[in-house]
Amino acid sequence: MTDSALRIDYDGRRFRPVSEDPEEAGRSARYHQQGDLLWGEFAGGDTRRGVLTGVCSADGVLDFAYCMVLGSGEVVSGRCHSEPSTLPDGRILLREWWERYGRDGDSGISYLEEVPAPATAPASEA
Repeated sequence: MTDSALRIDYDGRRFRPVSEDPEEAGRSARYHQQGDLLWGEFAGGDTRRGVLTGVCSADGVLDFAYCMVLGSGEVVSGRCHSEPSTLPDGRILLREWWERYGRDGDSGISYLEEVPAPATAPASEA
């Protein structure tokens, strides 16, 4: 369920799976947003390259399609519905209902957490 006061600009934010599955280890996505238009790219783990495109509603809910190429060369596509919530430290957690198409079609729920922004080094005092 979304936080009703949540207003999110996804532009430039990075997300990674909340999972101990080695195939998802190291996978991360960078999102871009312009108005309600959302797009992104992802890679890592067993994914050589992936892209997504869709829309973001006023409450931060995402609906998008995705396509990716796995390490095996298999091309996978599907759709996803993501609802955001806020973690105690202020980062975003996305609960994703996904559906994969094709001969190995599947569906499920996954979670993505926002990757913390790198800490900036303090300016040296001269």
